[in-house]
Amino acid sequence: MAEHTDTLVAEDHDHDHAHGYEAGWEGGKEKPFGAGYGKLMMWYFLLSDAFTFAGFLIAYGTLRFSSPSWPVPDTVFSTAPFGIHDMPLIFVTFMSFLLIISSGTMVRAVQEGARENKRGVVFWMLLTVLGGAGFLGCQAWEWNNLINVEHMTVTTNPFGTYTENGVYLDPETGERTDELVEEGETYLLHKAGASHGEGHEGEDHFEFSTTPGDYAGYTVDDDQFIHRKYITDAGETKTQAFGPTAFGALFFGITGFHGFHVFTGVIFLLIILINAGSGVYASRKNGYEMVEKIGLYWHFVDLVWVFVFLVFYLI
Repeated sequence: MAEHTDTLVAEDHDHDHAHGYEAGWEGGKEKPFGAGYGKLMMWYFLLSDAFTFAGFLIAYGTLRFSSPSWPVPDTVFSTAPFGIHDMPLIFVTFMSFLLIISSGTMVRAVQEGARENKRGVVFWMLLTVLGGAGFLGCQAWEWNNLINVEHMTVTTNPFGTYTENGVYLDPETGERTDELVEEGETYLLHKAGASHGEGHEGEDHFEFSTTPGDYAGYTVDDDQFIHRKYITDAGETKTQAFGPTAFGALFFGITGFHGFHVFTGVIFLLIILINAGSGVYASRKNGYEMVEKIGLYWHFVDLVWVFVFLVFYLI
């Protein structure tokens, strides 16, 4: 029986040789969708990565709409470099513009590769690298501002939102003031000894205590965050509270995960740029397929940012 099986295997092997087929791991002569092995594997990777990002964004949406309050993006992302304040989404719009433009330059690099134009590939890939690096630089500034200036972390969210209307109490006397508390308005908790930010210009003459405690019109917690007191329309005295902890954790987690993709993309773009400039791909005469592969990845990163931008900065 064993001899009969060996004979059949040998006959099949001879049949493959007779028809020009060689045994190997290439998967045969037919390529699915006309795509090479490397390009097909890139599509598989992007599909799996898409599910990962989708899971993160769905989790964010679930927590966002199940929470009684959530920070308003126009308030959280209203600052920009060079002392610019109260300009909602201006800076993140510039970040997004850089990334979208880099996607366009990547398209041009792929087109030049199809024409076997080495200089064109190098030029347009260089612009793509600059766009990606610019986006990372902007994101680094945004993170630094949120962490070191506004003191937001993965466990602390100083951006709270009022759920009732009312008026502030005077921080010094504890009496009612004309400063309105509006339902749905987002505020930023500041640390004692630091600037109290926009919207409290009338308090500039008053110096908040840096000692934790309960004062007439405010409290200072153990981390030195100042919580203003206010009276609701129902007559109840309340203090400003921290916003949902999940906001900081999800923001840094999701934008950081996307930023890691951009960073690795820039690294691979540089490697492929150097290879293209040295003539490695020109000798293969395959239309710079490697440039097309990294182009697929880069377009995916740009597309994901569109959804991240929508979820965090617009909704």
